Amino acid sequence: MTLFIDPKTLKSWLHDGGEIALLDVREHGQYGEAHLFYGIPLPFSRLEIDAPRLVPRRGVRTVVYDEGDGGEVAERAAARLAALGYTDVHVLQGGARAWKAAGYVLFAGVNLPSKTFGELAEEVYHTPRVSADQLADMLARKDKVVVLDGRPTGEFRKMNIPGATCCPNGELAYRVRRLVPDTTTPIVINCAGRTRSIIGAQTLINLGLPNPVYALENGTQGWYLNDHKLEHGGTQRYADDSGNTDLRPAAKALAARFDVPSVNAQTVRQWADDASRSLFLCDVRTPEEFAAGTLPGAQHTPGGQLMQAGDQYFGVRGARLVLFDSDGVRAPTIASWLRQMGHDASVLEGGLASGLALTPAEAPAAPALDTIDAKTLAARIERNDVAVIDLRGSMQFRAGHIAQARWSIRPRLAADLKGEPRQLVLVADDAALAAWAASCELAGVSPAPLLLSGGMAAWSAAGLPVKATPALPADADCIDYLFFVHDRHDGNKEAARRYLAWETGLVAQLDAQERAAFRLPGTASHA
Repeated sequence: MTLFIDPKTLKSWLHDGGEIALLDVREHGQYGEAHLFYGIPLPFSRLEIDAPRLVPRRGVRTVVYDEGDGGEVAERAAARLAALGYTDVHVLQGGARAWKAAGYVLFAGVNLPSKTFGELAEEVYHTPRVSADQLADMLARKDKVVVLDGRPTGEFRKMNIPGATCCPNGELAYRVRRLVPDTTTPIVINCAGRTRSIIGAQTLINLGLPNPVYALENGTQGWYLNDHKLEHGGTQRYADDSGNTDLRPAAKALAARFDVPSVNAQTVRQWADDASRSLFLCDVRTPEEFAAGTLPGAQHTPGGQLMQAGDQYFGVRGARLVLFDSDGVRAPTIASWLRQMGHDASVLEGGLASGLALTPAEAPAAPALDTIDAKTLAARIERNDVAVIDLRGSMQFRAGHIAQARWSIRPRLAADLKGEPRQLVLVADDAALAAWAASCELAGVSPAPLLLSGGMAAWSAAGLPVKATPALPADADCIDYLFFVHDRHDGNKEAARRYLAWETGLVAQLDAQERAAFRLPGTASHA
């Protein structure tokens, strides 16, 4: 039986101090158009894959919602969560539409709490900044200035300020003294927009760095909007051996300033056994370090992204977050920001060397799907006795797919295939995604659906033809893709302007309770 909750009750739950997982189960594009401030994106198409990681404690108070347009995706998601063992699941009656009708605000975009926090941090700290034109003049004069890009390497490769070095924000405290050994050299931190520029620059200021430090106003978008050229495919980044602990005392002092607890392994083990609280063990080091070895039960949460996009790593508001590193610099620095964001963040004493070992969150095994190889599928397509259904992202489908394939996505799968007499063959990058979709949405279909073994990579490797359809599926059908966020990077100046206006306008949309949940200092305070 579905348990419903009204918007007023949900609003009180969000601010009563207890743990809550507020899950938006629409697809990514729908979520990004308008969602609740604390809504965690958990697309129905990935529910079984991501729920155990985002919401590891099955007894946590959970609320799911959708658009509220009668599609009943939230009710279907609630039923699936119950089947996975979640015991306290509610559905927001009327979904996002009812929330808005009750007088509460819906927010566009993604990573809302973090981006709003960045704007508030700039307002409180008065973070110094330079404009794109000012930086361009400095570079043209060959001034002694170092530009550090606070985004991960994948984003850096898409576009970067000429001459910039990639150093994700979570690495700044650990790498900056090697990257900028001269304490008089000005440092400019940039990202694609605003948040990571502000937080990165203020991180160095809060650590007491003597260098002049600035945020690049509006990041690469501001650079582009002022008609300066961006580079693409950049590879200049910090060296893997460039870390040092010079700023460890400053990081420790920063953690103390913001009341970041330091906890030992025994305490964390006790927390892990506490059935009334959720716990996330967060390894904030680089992907390479994580891959080389981590603590059992930890997830990789690169520090800059943990601040920028926490809703991709933990889905429970009010949960315990325990951060660790191998140097005593990165974890306390990042935790100082998480505490200011309102999170219950601690630092693990001893970090990687603590000996802590936790049991990973239990995740259900995906049902098995029989497979078909590319050449056999091609032969059956020729005989017209199969229907090929592509479950990859809509933009991937547009870029290249099997000519006879149709694009679909889990919430629409049953409706899209109603009355299809041929055997179904599913195409997916993630076999588990296809398996869950088939077992839950196509149960009872005969003959049972097949999965293309190796996906599109195997199809192309077999030398079989691929077709691109830049306009299909139509934009309105691409519910998994948020054009609002991505168009700003595709030479669309108006989209970039709209994005920056959205970002700078976030604070004004907050209500008093949402603003009070942040714990920034009352006045600007530079270490």
